Amino acid sequence: MKWFSRKVDLFCYKHPRFGISNLMLYVVIGNVIVWLFGMMDTAGTFINLLSFSPAHILRGQVWRLLTFALIPNSWGFLALIFFYFYYFIGKTLEDKWGTARFNIYFFTGMLLTVIYGFILYFITGVSYSVTAYYIYLSMFFSFAALFPNLQVLLFFIIPIKMKWLAIVDAIIFIVDIIQLPFPVNLLPLVAVLNFLIFCGDELFSYIRPRRRSQRKAAVNFKREVQRINYEKKTKAYTRRCEVCGRTDTDYPELEFRYCSRCAGYHCFCIDHINAHQHFTE
Repeated sequence: MKWFSRKVDLFCYKHPRFGISNLMLYVVIGNVIVWLFGMMDTAGTFINLLSFSPAHILRGQVWRLLTFALIPNSWGFLALIFFYFYYFIGKTLEDKWGTARFNIYFFTGMLLTVIYGFILYFITGVSYSVTAYYIYLSMFFSFAALFPNLQVLLFFIIPIKMKWLAIVDAIIFIVDIIQLPFPVNLLPLVAVLNFLIFCGDELFSYIRPRRRSQRKAAVNFKREVQRINYEKKTKAYTRRCEVCGRTDTDYPELEFRYCSRCAGYHCFCIDHINAHQHFTE
């Protein structure tokens, strides 16, 4: 998992423009559109046409590989709250990780879900209609791991920290695994596997805090080597972000600042000045 995460970091470092900017906005808009049409389609024909179905996909209905992620997990007024929450955590993760890393994270969750959906079909012969529920749940777990003490208003009324919400959802997650029949009960684990790949270090750092600085130091060293090699290939610039690699030459309107907490003279763009790992001696 660490190997894959580092490869993703390296890819994102070399290709900062990869991916769809503000991806979660488009996903939520798609959810809203499907929600509106689904509310009007009492027979459920429209939703059935978009849902994941290996049997129909193998017969040529390939759009189901993507559209299943646009089907809301709840209906009525409650769905609007979830749409806002999806966008909030998705946009926050993209701002912290960068567009490339967040896109890889989201589509990795979709890919793992699709692969296991086909595995279930080939093993059991049943075309299970998997949803994107656990993909969004993995996003929530990642958000809670990165911002455990962030306080939000549950239903816009009750103040609660993200870590407590994550614990409640984790309990529900475990109950789902226990109650679902085998091998369908493995789907939640597969769908949130990208959470362990991308945020496993943050999660385990709370269990073993003494090793946290050592892991970060190793990752920083790797990134520093790649940064030096990358700078040799880039054109002249005055300022360059240490995280995403954007420069004032490529983005003249982007604001850059220098971090006073980093050892040495290191510059960051406005998107990463408050969300980066500090350089040490």
